[in-house]
Amino acid sequence: MSQTSTYTVTGMTCQHCVASVTEEVQEIPGVENVEVDLATGAVTVTSAESLDDAAVAAAVEEAGYSLA
Repeated sequence: MSQTSTYTVTGMTCQHCVASVTEEVQEIPGVENVEVDLATGAVTVTSAESLDDAAVAAAVEEAGYSLA
């Protein structure tokens, strides 16, 4: 059964930002889908199992942004 988690990312201003965050978060093992809402900064991640928040934070930071 898939799990869904939503995070808020700060600093995204354009579709390139969205693409960067999506690309990095998708590399986390177990991630099935990533949806980013640029207007709100919401990043919804669907995964096979519960994700480690630290892994998500690290992926977002790798893309150049941070979790709120």
